[in-house]
Amino acid sequence: MNKLESNKIKNKNNIPNFIIYTGKFLQLFSITLATKFAVKLFRTPIRFKTPEREKMMAKSAQKELVKIPELNKEVMVYTYGYSKRKVLLVHGWSGRGTQLYKIADKLLENGFMTISFDAPAHGKSSGKTTMMTEFITTAKYLEDKYGPFEIAIGHSLGGMTVLNSIQRFLKVKKAIIIGSGDIITDIMIGFITKLELSLKLVDKMKYFFQKKFSEDIDNYSGSFAALHVKIPTLVIHDTEDKEVPVSCAYNIRKNLENGEILITNGLGHTRILKDNFVVERIINFIQKTD
Repeated sequence: MNKLESNKIKNKNNIPNFIIYTGKFLQLFSITLATKFAVKLFRTPIRFKTPEREKMMAKSAQKELVKIPELNKEVMVYTYGYSKRKVLLVHGWSGRGTQLYKIADKLLENGFMTISFDAPAHGKSSGKTTMMTEFITTAKYLEDKYGPFEIAIGHSLGGMTVLNSIQRFLKVKKAIIIGSGDIITDIMIGFITKLELSLKLVDKMKYFFQKKFSEDIDNYSGSFAALHVKIPTLVIHDTEDKEVPVSCAYNIRKNLENGEILITNGLGHTRILKDNFVVERIINFIQKTD
């Protein structure tokens, strides 16, 4: 592929140029249409193929496609290992239920089993669009069907899901969040900036979601949920995370009543999930008795 062909496909933000051009065209003629376009993109994850490193867990785990009545969507659930001590794993946006495989393997070695899932519109689950609220609803269903869970671990949006689930219903003894996002408005600002659209759309998007959920969407922010989390919680983040700024970790930790923080350097947003030191730190945190 030559430079010209490559430029037709993606811009500097790794977003296909036809999406950038479509958004700008709609914005030129109608802020309302541009907002609807942005909202749809915001709710549409990318389905990536399961990489080779995750296939062992994908093959070994018991798989069950379950219907979440409240969502009217089917979700693929992975039950990995067998133990009375259960851990809920929640992947991030455009991730998979096997993405935390290295952590899952180490948990099995230490006497735990894991329950994870492909969130709606992810992996082998149904749907094309989703939101964190659907991650939370799925976690509630799994708690009722497969729980109780002793530990909850979430990555990125999964970290926000874990905090919000604990605030609302999830009764675990400890939690670990990795590369978690924080303020929803900030996430929207970053999203609209990457689309090279006017920041006026952020308020329009927030209004859309406020009508849909009958509350301010920032109520689902990581640091807001953290105010209601009283259990020991380990916050892990990398200084070179290009998807989620490390400031999110500090904001969340500040609001936790019983929190610890681990800041790494050079692991980025996803390699951190496979780092041996990080995995060992997670196991040590879980096993630590006060």
